Amino acid sequence: MSGNVRLLSDTLAAAKSEGRAALIAYLPAGFPTVDGGIDAVKAVIDGGADVVEVGLPHSDPVLDGPVIQTADDIALRGGVRIADVLRTVREAHRATGKPILVMTYWNPIDRYGVERFTAELAEAGGAGCILPDLPVQESALWREHADKHGLATVFVVAPSSRNERLAEITAAGSGFVYAASLMGVTGTRESVGAQAEELVARARASRADLPVCVGIGVSDATQAAEVARFADGVIVGSAFVKRLLDAPDPAAGLQAVRTLAGELARGVRGRT
Repeated sequence: MSGNVRLLSDTLAAAKSEGRAALIAYLPAGFPTVDGGIDAVKAVIDGGADVVEVGLPHSDPVLDGPVIQTADDIALRGGVRIADVLRTVREAHRATGKPILVMTYWNPIDRYGVERFTAELAEAGGAGCILPDLPVQESALWREHADKHGLATVFVVAPSSRNERLAEITAAGSGFVYAASLMGVTGTRESVGAQAEELVARARASRADLPVCVGIGVSDATQAAEVARFADGVIVGSAFVKRLLDAPDPAAGLQAVRTLAGELARGVRGRT
């Protein structure tokens, strides 16, 4: 069975044709529970997210800030496994028809088996994978299997990435490229890095046909509108996770992330 890389590309292209950026939400699988995590993904899509990244919780999420680390800890204590991540992808895609990616560090995939994981992610209806710590020069095996199964391979670039490195990364990537707007770990911030717009321009210069989506630091509609001026997609993670962490009960958490998704969806359309 082939994955949904085409659905991802079509979704980003449709947003562009509407004169706006796509809204991409991140939520970890298994948080607050496996079923609760699936409900949260459905809620952010119901609120207006175009694409969702489902995180595979990791015991040492070196690129994530304290909010996502806390959620990962809760999910891991609950016993979340790769099977639960795949179930989250399957049920969310089946219920919404939207493109669902997995965001994961490389080690769990390497242990699970690249062929097994890509085949099962495609079977679940997944659109691809974001691999923030997989160096492009070590990615040939992954890309071979991802391409075979119709999955996007999304690499992460940073303001520190030199132009020749950007060219190498964008040439190897598919679906979109994830531009980290700030140096450092994920989390909500009062401002999105001024380097983000320049990074997007440099990534586009290296490969014009690959959409560039910006994450790390976006937490409200005003910031989403700011990033949407120059990016193809706006990625929001910690702000959604924080709403779930702060909610007094699961129902309130779902309403909170649905509401935030609606606010951000207006933001990417320039209506704050």
